[in-house]
Amino acid sequence: MNYEFMNNNVVLLSGTIVETPRYSHQMYGEGFYESVLSVPRLSGQNDLVPFTISERLLNDIGLGKDSLVTFSGQLRSYNKFVDGKSKLFLTMFVREVLENDPNLNPNSIDIVGYVCKEPVYRMTPFKREICDVLLAVNRAYNKSDYLPCIAWGRNARFMREIPVGTKVYVNGRVQSRVYQKSLADGTTEERTAYEVSINRIEQAADEINEM
Repeated sequence: MNYEFMNNNVVLLSGTIVETPRYSHQMYGEGFYESVLSVPRLSGQNDLVPFTISERLLNDIGLGKDSLVTFSGQLRSYNKFVDGKSKLFLTMFVREVLENDPNLNPNSIDIVGYVCKEPVYRMTPFKREICDVLLAVNRAYNKSDYLPCIAWGRNARFMREIPVGTKVYVNGRVQSRVYQKSLADGTTEERTAYEVSINRIEQAADEINEM
């Protein structure tokens, strides 16, 4: 096991399973299931985060709908064809089920990745600064996860100046966001986006040493 790749992408989420886990796929003879975790925010709202868990972990703990759980793992991306187009989906891949601890931050992610697209900086109608960035996070077996991130205020100003290819460290939380998508026929459709909301970002140490 390459622990460097594991440490590139560390997520901890605590919340309630909102629907009975359903069978997804099998890999190396082991079944995997999918569901959604409702994770509370300080504001009183909840983030609804998809997760994938092995049959072994699911059965060992006896998890089901309405179970209160704490998961550690990784935030992963995959492409799926929907309506003839390839779309990026995110899910938390559960590696471990932990004891519930009310003193823990219920939503935390630490990732080390590379800026793989030009950051998009913009201003809201209320003059709030936002910057969207896509990070490529290396995984074992020559794979990468592509994780959309969003920065605000001072972090947004910092992010807009970072060149493509720069290695960065990000701490934040996994959030879900409902938005209205305008369709070609003039109608709108409600959709949910998943992204990393950045609390802290800095250039990774090995990049700094090369300067």
